[in-house]
Amino acid sequence: MKYDLFLFDLDDTLMDFKKSEINAFSHSFESNGYPNGLRDYRESYRAISSVLWNDLEHGRITTEALKTERFKRLFELHNLDLEAEKFGQTYLEYLGKEVHLIDGVTEMLSSLGSSRLAIVTNGFTDVQLSRINRSILKDTFEAIITSEEAGSQKPHTDIFEYVFSRLGVTDKSRVLMIGDSLSSDILGGNNFGIDTCWYNPQRNENKSAAEPTYEIHSWNEFSFGKVSVF
Repeated sequence: MKYDLFLFDLDDTLMDFKKSEINAFSHSFESNGYPNGLRDYRESYRAISSVLWNDLEHGRITTEALKTERFKRLFELHNLDLEAEKFGQTYLEYLGKEVHLIDGVTEMLSSLGSSRLAIVTNGFTDVQLSRINRSILKDTFEAIITSEEAGSQKPHTDIFEYVFSRLGVTDKSRVLMIGDSLSSDILGGNNFGIDTCWYNPQRNENKSAAEPTYEIHSWNEFSFGKVSVF
């Protein structure tokens, strides 16, 4: 096999984050007396959240601040009498219970045999650990490394330096980063000098500066050697 270590993103790579987010968002509003919260506020929330996650990737906000700031801005926009910090914690608790694997993931991971597998995610530590431990992926990965733990986010090289140090890896040529995000996963791999695989099921056009080594549109393409990772 060409690679010894496979680094996977989690959200929208191995797990369906959209479905998880919808359920957690809906439950959070329902538990606070807003049964139509998903319908009324999700579009605004997605716009706000997208800006803040971009800010996180560029170091303009911390992971801890993001947890509350996204709901603070949402509630201010819609004049909602809700406490952002408390609501944010409720949302994360619900999110941590959501487990929705993307089709083909288990077969793909099995096809990698005894290779070293790890997760590198910009998501929140408690949430990501909870979701993985509730899934059949539990005990699959050698390490689950979050940006909170590393003190840095993809696409910055510091998080990859942390990963390599923690896993005792020195040979960049034997490592592949796999993820759905050009701006964090692929650009991060480019910045650090490791090969990358862009998981692109929607067949989006790459208009960014990121340059994936491989591009796949389903996990079947990866599992059966349609890209030269084997």
